[in-house]
Amino acid sequence: MTTPERLTIELPHLRCEALAWGPEDGRLMLCLHGYPDTAWTWRHLGPYFADQSFRVVAPFMRGYAPTEIARDGDYGIGALMSDAIALHKALGAGPDAVLVGHDWGGLTANGIAAYPGNPFEKVVSMGVPLVAGLGRDSGTGRRLIRLLPRQLRMSWYVVFQQLPRLSERSLDWVLPKLWRDWSPPGYDPSADLTYIWKSLPDHRRRNAALSYYRAAFRPMRGVRQHHELDRYAMGKPLSGMLVLHGGIDGAIDARIGALGTHILPTGSQAEIIDEAGHFMHLDQPDLVHELIGKYVAI
Repeated sequence: MTTPERLTIELPHLRCEALAWGPEDGRLMLCLHGYPDTAWTWRHLGPYFADQSFRVVAPFMRGYAPTEIARDGDYGIGALMSDAIALHKALGAGPDAVLVGHDWGGLTANGIAAYPGNPFEKVVSMGVPLVAGLGRDSGTGRRLIRLLPRQLRMSWYVVFQQLPRLSERSLDWVLPKLWRDWSPPGYDPSADLTYIWKSLPDHRRRNAALSYYRAAFRPMRGVRQHHELDRYAMGKPLSGMLVLHGGIDGAIDARIGALGTHILPTGSQAEIIDEAGHFMHLDQPDLVHELIGKYVAI
């Protein structure tokens, strides 16, 4: 792994810390991590695309140390979209910039692709479904209903994490379990967990990470500062996208991921990587890099 640069980016509303690879004047590839994860999840992708003359920047998402805990207290997808748009501007990116998101970063990428003011030329979403493609009028209802029982069992942690204080105290066993359950047999998450404990060292940081889920379940409660962007969070994409899912993802059934892709606009691609888990960019990096590389080169 090529040692990344460490960046401090002062956004108007958030001090953001990030890892970076590649030439400062290269084409921006902004990479957003999810849960339970950190910017170090891009430690293979960053050097690979730096060698292709990209400027790869991977922020620690709001609330994850060393980035600030959100000043506005907002952990909704609209807030995450706001951060991505502000980072594009702060980094002086051109119109050819690429956005890559995984898990919560993937949901952010989905929202950006549905936003008319999207500043990114290419959007890549990994490990999450296109929710707009799963609605009542989508024609996927019967197939989705058949898959829901299994998905609900897989998503037990989402409900558990609504419990205040108890879920924060339980992360010491929950996070290793999620990495085991979501990854292919034989994948060793020890390095990833070491990075995670550094990003979530105390109750305040753990509360911030869990607030992503709590904001999704309770959108009308708490402080929501990004209502305009929230409107697009679950919208139908307007921009072409590359959507990737792991075939043996233990977090999101790949069949549910595939169901939503029928709403993708012209110029989009969707791929299921057969032997990959949820963290496909870590357990199948060569194939993920190849798919992204071909897509952004079009």
